[in-house]
Amino acid sequence: MVESGGSGPVADLHDGGRTGPCMTHVFVLGNASVDITLRVPRLPLPGETLLASAMARAPGGKGLNQAVVAARAGVPVHLCAPLGPGPEAVVVRTALAQEPFASLRLPEVEAPTDLSTLLVDDTAENCIVSTGDCAMALPAVEAEAFVVEMGAGDILLLQGNLSETVTVDAATLARARGARLVVNAAPLRWNYGRLLKLCDVVVANEGEAAELTGHADPARAAEALRGAGMAIVTLGPQGCVVADAAGVARLPAVATVVNDTSGGGDAFCGALVAAMALGATRPVDTALRAAALAVSRPGCFTAFPSRHEMAALLAVA
Repeated sequence: MVESGGSGPVADLHDGGRTGPCMTHVFVLGNASVDITLRVPRLPLPGETLLASAMARAPGGKGLNQAVVAARAGVPVHLCAPLGPGPEAVVVRTALAQEPFASLRLPEVEAPTDLSTLLVDDTAENCIVSTGDCAMALPAVEAEAFVVEMGAGDILLLQGNLSETVTVDAATLARARGARLVVNAAPLRWNYGRLLKLCDVVVANEGEAAELTGHADPARAAEALRGAGMAIVTLGPQGCVVADAAGVARLPAVATVVNDTSGGGDAFCGALVAAMALGATRPVDTALRAAALAVSRPGCFTAFPSRHEMAALLAVA
């Protein structure tokens, strides 16, 4: 694993880094944060104070989470995410150093490392409030230096935490280099119009898809988001709707006892791009299995499938 503080290349991907059984590399350009999860009996009403029954602290952020899941699948994964100064950044760097990344680019910016508070109730429902100044502070030059290392056929995975300009510019550069583009359209903090036109795959949950398209029906929303590629609208315990050139299909969720839904979406996206990179014929099925495993356990980062579990999930025909 190569770690860069933001200067110099991510890694030399044009020599030994391109040998081995998996020639496709996954690049994740996104955010990293520290998550504080509070277990509560139910989500609070406006103005109400509740006492939590448990608290957990772990690294998080959509970009980090999805990259970790993909890396545990054995795919060469490169992550670029900004961090601020101070102890929160140390928490993130220490955790990522234990993961099987091909390379890390974790430039330090002036804004404090982002924090997220996750409330999870006794029915496994959750709500999340996050800061975003650190993610928004990622300089364009860092994103461009990261993406320029991509080769034809590689996959760039993006979310909505970074600024619109940095995200769209990176996506445009990746496309020019022949890379495939997967976007998890969350959070909805800016207009996705320009970005969606560049995508090969769009992933959004039911609410996000409705807001992006104006269609409350998930099938119609998926069709509207598909463009020339594939769109996936995730439906939690109802599985997902997939729209591609073959039409629209609804895939059921994998049966599980749900403990905490906060990590399901990130497990889905990370497993999806890993399966795509490995050439799986049904990558959405792998993503559904990974999500089911994640939501069966408490926490977000701590609930993600291990390397051994990811290998088992990918081995299922």
